[in-house]
Amino acid sequence: MIERYSLPGMKHIWEEENKFRIMRDIEVLACEVLSRQKKMPLSSYRRIKRRAKFNLKTIQRLERKTHHDIVAFVTNLAQNLGKDAQYLHLGMTSSDLLDTTLSVQLRQATDILIQDLSKLLKVISRQAKRYKDTVCIGRTHGIHAEPTTFGVKLALWYDESKRNLRRLIAASKNVAVGKISGAVGTYANIEPGVEQYVLRKLKLKPIASTQIISRDVYAELLLTLSLIASSLEKFATEIRHLQRTEVQEVGEPFSRGQKGSSAMPHKRNPVICERICGLARILRGNSRVALENISLWHERDISHSSAERIIFPDSCLALDYMFNKMIEVIEKLVVYPENMLANVVKTHGLIFSQRVMLELIQKGMVRIRAYDLVQRCAMRSWQDKQDFKEMLLEDKEVLRYLDAQELEKVFNLNYYLRNINKIFRKVGL
Repeated sequence: MIERYSLPGMKHIWEEENKFRIMRDIEVLACEVLSRQKKMPLSSYRRIKRRAKFNLKTIQRLERKTHHDIVAFVTNLAQNLGKDAQYLHLGMTSSDLLDTTLSVQLRQATDILIQDLSKLLKVISRQAKRYKDTVCIGRTHGIHAEPTTFGVKLALWYDESKRNLRRLIAASKNVAVGKISGAVGTYANIEPGVEQYVLRKLKLKPIASTQIISRDVYAELLLTLSLIASSLEKFATEIRHLQRTEVQEVGEPFSRGQKGSSAMPHKRNPVICERICGLARILRGNSRVALENISLWHERDISHSSAERIIFPDSCLALDYMFNKMIEVIEKLVVYPENMLANVVKTHGLIFSQRVMLELIQKGMVRIRAYDLVQRCAMRSWQDKQDFKEMLLEDKEVLRYLDAQELEKVFNLNYYLRNINKIFRKVGL
């Protein structure tokens, strides 16, 4: 992921320095177990623990020669250990380090993402309550349907985000697995007790494996991240639509000194939400790569390896950035209640058509006749841009079932808002 979309905390997790630090800890923990099993002197373990250091530039230099990053890493560690280096990496294979380290990094990354999502939930909750009774028009197919409130819209985002939090927590637990079982995973040259001890110290669970952990484990997490990113894209798309000049019901925060266009000084574009939508596409693409990584040759090949060096850091960095930007947008969202109300009445009362139809049915009119009658008046209102209620009052067949006073009661916004509190309770607000 490019620097532009990398926040410091998440960026640190995916830096080479952190990766090799975790690998060093695994090697040292494995030596600790061997010393407890009397397979190496305690004094050697203590010296290894004290002297096991690595240098990133040295590893990179060695890798240019060996064309193998783990060999380069172990060689660099050994350079600082003297004779004690004979106990390093005993019975282990590269993937014991690579996969276990990856799981540690993913656990660290998901801890940040869980914090991000928890913060987003609080922000959405606060804004949903603030705008609970702010009437706006509901749209289906992009066309005015019936009234709702902006708070209800946010309450549904809150409910969806709660589901995403549950998914993320579950995926985080499922990916917190490791393996130290040697080549092809048979423990032929390393005892299962080493794995049990090291993983317990790393707060990971052992998993049956070949030379590598099955990639379905990691694909599940990537799919979860892409699903969450798609929810953020959904929220961002809605804000983009509502910010259009013709609608102008909400707007992204626009800071002092910010510029919307290099050519047009008047522009205030929804650039943050557009950015979120773009990054969501990256995560969905990465999840497909993760699915393709599941099918590998026999006990392992490395066709997954190069792809994973990209998709895991990029997905975690991008989602962390998206969360932080969405928090900023919703927290500082500019809301125009007066424009929302103006849009509610923009169609001259047509939004009350279903209620008129239901009242006619209630009074004894056959449903299909009631539909056709209301639609006829509605189409005239659309075409002539005349008040819908006036059209109904001019229709003799309507008046045989509903008088002017009864029709007046039908055209009441409060009717549509009477269950708002129940919706909020349903989603836990």
